[in-house]
Amino acid sequence: MSATAPLRRLIDLPGLRALEQKALMTPRMGDLDARPDFPELDEVSRDLFGLTADEADAVPRPEGWDRIDLKPDRDQIAAFEAEGWDVTDDRRRPLRLFAHFNVQLWLAVRGVAGTLPFVPEGDDGEDAAMARLAAEAARFRKNNR
Repeated sequence: MSATAPLRRLIDLPGLRALEQKALMTPRMGDLDARPDFPELDEVSRDLFGLTADEADAVPRPEGWDRIDLKPDRDQIAAFEAEGWDVTDDRRRPLRLFAHFNVQLWLAVRGVAGTLPFVPEGDDGEDAAMARLAAEAARFRKNNR
């Protein structure tokens, strides 16, 4: 096992995996202009980060802000990984709801506004990594029969 800490996974935060599943069945949910139609997006955002996407958009950016929140998804994914966060799904694709949560996460990671969600020790790390590997192995075996 490497000495570096495992990445915290956005999808593993409370409520996000369920929203991603719902977005799979309702693709419109991923559109930024659909937020008013899905109040659960704001509820989960407030629970996790202490602010909604609209509130995050209204936060004044500090001097020297690099506008990372406006860069293409692939650039943000790499930048989040450098900050210790994995913002992809189980197949390493950007989350369907990434655009609904990226600004709040950037503001919280950089200490500008909001908070980072508390994750009790032991919830991520070696046990979670082993569980993910076991699940991936099971999917591989099932798909290769």
